[in-house]
Amino acid sequence: MLPYLAKKLAQMLPVAFFVTIIVFALTNLLPGDPTVTILGEQASPEQRAAVRVEYGLDQPAPVRYVTWLARVAQGDFGRSLRTREDVGAMLAARIPVTLELGFLSILIAVAIGMPAGILAARFRGSLIDVAASLIAMSSVAVPYFWMGVLLIMLFSLKLGWLPPSGHIRFLDDPGGNLRLMVMPALTIGTAFAALVMRQTRASMLQVLSMDYIRTARAKGLSERLVLIRHALRNALIPIVTVIGLQIGALLGGAVVTETVFALPGLGRMLVDGIFQRDFPVIQGAILFIVIAVFAVNLLTDLLYRAFDPRVKA
Repeated sequence: MLPYLAKKLAQMLPVAFFVTIIVFALTNLLPGDPTVTILGEQASPEQRAAVRVEYGLDQPAPVRYVTWLARVAQGDFGRSLRTREDVGAMLAARIPVTLELGFLSILIAVAIGMPAGILAARFRGSLIDVAASLIAMSSVAVPYFWMGVLLIMLFSLKLGWLPPSGHIRFLDDPGGNLRLMVMPALTIGTAFAALVMRQTRASMLQVLSMDYIRTARAKGLSERLVLIRHALRNALIPIVTVIGLQIGALLGGAVVTETVFALPGLGRMLVDGIFQRDFPVIQGAILFIVIAVFAVNLLTDLLYRAFDPRVKA
């Protein structure tokens, strides 16, 4: 396993380097003057020129990229142009919120999508299969922001069961934290559950047509045992693939969802940074998202080998 892990990490390094170039280039292509973020619109040209020199904004782009990359390699993401707060500290404060949202969303997606997919495959062509497929297609078609607004209108304004927005640290108040995180997690989790359901159904249908499934049934094993122990285990690899590949989309959904529900997470930090032309904040947030996607893809590869030893590097 260690040689396999080392090989995967070595393959990711050139890609990571190329990604840093893209992140830096796209950030600097954003319209607007970052000195406005620092000084405001009333500053004189002389003040703006002094700030550009102070922050190195007067240097050519390649020089600024090398300087930024060298600092990032040392764990220094710079300081916010607007608040002067250390970007690394901002990431440390925001990442736990996004990780919790992502974990709860995946939990909801798996808890809904996998059982629904198994039932749809087991009763192929039945009313259960048709209903599950229609609900899945409808969930995928609804944008995150619209789903979030609908949930707020239903559970907060209409029923009064849940607070509409805000955040409380889990360690400070577990119950209050979960009450605030339920709707954001449902917003992302329902769309994610639809993809999990469709992939689970397709994988299970393929596995259920195999000879060893017919043999297991012929031996008199219960249908539940056949589905869970024999069919689902062998159908997991495509399901894990979909979950791994959709992590990037999940993080993209977090950008919108955290804004709708006023969650102080990484997604909202990125949106605020873009609106304020705060380059260090934007670069730090995007770079962490990319690293997270790399890490999840690596974990997915390792899970392949855990679920099926026949999978080789």
